[in-house]
Amino acid sequence: MNKKIIFSFLLSCLSLFSVGQDINFNQWITKVPSYAKFTDPGYQVWCGSMIKGDDNQFYLFYSRWPDSLKHTNWVTHSEVALAVSKNPLGPYKFLKVVLPKRDKKFWDADVTHNPTIHKFDGRYYLYYMGNYGNGEFWNNRNHQRIGVAVSKSPLGPWKRFKKPLINISDGYDSLMVSNPAVSKGLNGKYVMVYKSVGHGPMPFGGKVNHRVAFSKNPAKGFIKLPNPIFTKDTVKFPAEDPFIWVQNNKYWALVKDFSGSFTKQGLSIALFESDDAINWKVAKNALASKIEIPWETGLEKVKKLERPQLYFENGIPKILFAAVMDAQDKSYTVAIPLNLSK
Repeated sequence: MNKKIIFSFLLSCLSLFSVGQDINFNQWITKVPSYAKFTDPGYQVWCGSMIKGDDNQFYLFYSRWPDSLKHTNWVTHSEVALAVSKNPLGPYKFLKVVLPKRDKKFWDADVTHNPTIHKFDGRYYLYYMGNYGNGEFWNNRNHQRIGVAVSKSPLGPWKRFKKPLINISDGYDSLMVSNPAVSKGLNGKYVMVYKSVGHGPMPFGGKVNHRVAFSKNPAKGFIKLPNPIFTKDTVKFPAEDPFIWVQNNKYWALVKDFSGSFTKQGLSIALFESDDAINWKVAKNALASKIEIPWETGLEKVKKLERPQLYFENGIPKILFAAVMDAQDKSYTVAIPLNLSK
């Protein structure tokens, strides 16, 4: 066997072991090529989540809405679309809309957003937020629910369901639920972390928190736990956009930190860890990323770097996908290469 291949394999094993201990996600981030920026002409782009298909092509699921609208119109006009590439970093090309509007009788009639794609036991599961409403921001925002679509292929067809996968309930998530993050857990059950808002002064409602739910089936039967996670006692909306994964007998989460409550770096992406997916704490190296992109041509400070999603190869994180808003208020998805040997 080629010595370089052997060395690379051993290095990956060492890196994989280190993830089970303290990790420094920020140090994994490497230079980003220009073709790793994905835009969709005529649309604002958000929420990129990518998976490799059985055909060895790479499929990027993302949210989009007309560029002529304001950025906040994601809540009234977003749709989940699909782009494809022969390279995991890109360039990606628009293929089709996969979760369009549907009949007003459905819970996700008007909007689909926040896609996160996974493959479990040979099937593809596309988790997302859906809503309906009268077209006014707060009305649609407060009708957010969590769903899943299922397919044998990233190309579809996708089976959508009549009812949400995670619906509101009395108490802590009685107003809206959104932002699903899913992983197959250490005990074989599927774990979901999601955003919840209970009732409070309207239209915003109560404090924004995150909760955990478990199921034996990735498409139904999730049981919620009431205890909030990623919290800060003095902050009403401390975190958002979780992505969770399992690495060496531990759960990890990337979370948008609105004001530096966890990283002490202002708006940023924070790293959390847990032994059971129920009790979470800020990781030793809390700062996963500042709000910047290290392009090959130089460092760019941006207004927003949100919706972190990871792509794995052989169980190792290889690419961080994130939604970006630049200084000119242009939004797009970026694929940031990771190097665990750094």
